Amino acid sequence: MTSRNPRDSRLRLVSPRSLATAPRAVAQRRTRRPAPRPPEGTPPPAELARMARTGLSDAARVARWADAALRPGRDDANPDGKGTLSDATAERAASDLGLTTVQVRADWDTARLAGLIEVHGDDARPGWRLRAWNRDDTAVLRGWVALFDAWSLAYPEPVDHAPASVAEVVSAMPQVLSFLQLSAGPVPVDQLLDLLGQRVTELRTERCEISYGPEPAAEPAPEPAEVPDAPLAPLLDWALQALASVGALTYGEGQATLTALGSWAVWVKLEQICVAAQSPAGNIEQSAEDMLRGCAQLRPNAARAEYRAWLAARPVGAAVTELIGAARGEDALTRGLAFEALRVVGAPAEPDVRAVVEETPLRPYALLWLAEHDGYDPEDAHEVLTRAESTWLWVDTAAAVADHGEAPLLVRHLESAVQPTVPALLDEVRSVGHPRTVQVLVALAAAHPDPALAKAVRRAAFQVHTGGS
Repeated sequence: MTSRNPRDSRLRLVSPRSLATAPRAVAQRRTRRPAPRPPEGTPPPAELARMARTGLSDAARVARWADAALRPGRDDANPDGKGTLSDATAERAASDLGLTTVQVRADWDTARLAGLIEVHGDDARPGWRLRAWNRDDTAVLRGWVALFDAWSLAYPEPVDHAPASVAEVVSAMPQVLSFLQLSAGPVPVDQLLDLLGQRVTELRTERCEISYGPEPAAEPAPEPAEVPDAPLAPLLDWALQALASVGALTYGEGQATLTALGSWAVWVKLEQICVAAQSPAGNIEQSAEDMLRGCAQLRPNAARAEYRAWLAARPVGAAVTELIGAARGEDALTRGLAFEALRVVGAPAEPDVRAVVEETPLRPYALLWLAEHDGYDPEDAHEVLTRAESTWLWVDTAAAVADHGEAPLLVRHLESAVQPTVPALLDEVRSVGHPRTVQVLVALAAAHPDPALAKAVRRAAFQVHTGGS
């Protein structure tokens, strides 16, 4: 781009994928942490994958049946749009597979939790893990870990306890599992009950809001109604049975022991937390926005590890809501990184991502996310965007580079525009109405080495600023 005549300037076209990945251009190199090794005695990955395939064989069988029997255009498996089996479909599967309808429904639910079946809007379809089930040990182990993460959904929740008490136990169980993992053997249930009680007490203490400083005179507020403490022994029994049902531990005769898969999964979770804790911002304790800023200087693989660790420490629904909230902020880099983190979340984030498609600042990111989630190759996902949406994303990404990157990166970003010429790009940039258009054009004019092109860009910035043409 050395022409002195901006009307003849041509943009060298590069892969449109750069629209989605340009926020990564601000990342800098960083010393990689040595790959950690699992505890001594942990079976190799191939053996762990064999165990996972065995434990999920019934779920995989139902998923394969659904793949073959429930093709598009036939009576779908989930007419209610929730991914549940209709009575007729459950009976048909039971007849074909020689199972009861109760077994079919249980295996179907397990397949969904493990990602062997994915629900997209009103349709259930085979997950990518099912396609890779026989050849990819990593896909199998990720599927089992997804089921492990959802242990509280895989077993009927106790009906005679308040939901708040159940939620406290679910929140406290990671510490119980960590203790089991460190013990590396059978642990008496009484000991686990004591630990659970301590952790629940800590959680309640952390929720207390203490006012520091004087309060204005006012009528005394009524004391909040206290909920009687629920007995923890039945809830611990439920939690251990649920974890046993997914193959994470064995439970009986007054003691619990992690299985090899369960011990490995707990170690993976602890390792993810350690990775995040070692980051400069202490990401695991941070809000979504601060966590994303802390990841801005990491390479993509390291950033994804940080996202996984941050997500592992939170309920998925709350984490997704927080990431969407961060994406709505003014920092374009944070917006792009938020959707990278949502890619790590995967299917559970789909409803929230679909809900923001009509929000102009988030629309291009959401459409790309949904396209990739629906099976588009990342290189081709940009095809779902209109020209105006691609231009908006180009400006938003340029704003991220201008705020957090270096001048040469901004000049290189010019080459990723879908418009073939600089005048065409400037015309369309002016028309999309991005709030950062003026700042982006001024920064680009200051960074570009071609005086004639820089002058044209400055003129466009002035026209946007004054509302002229």
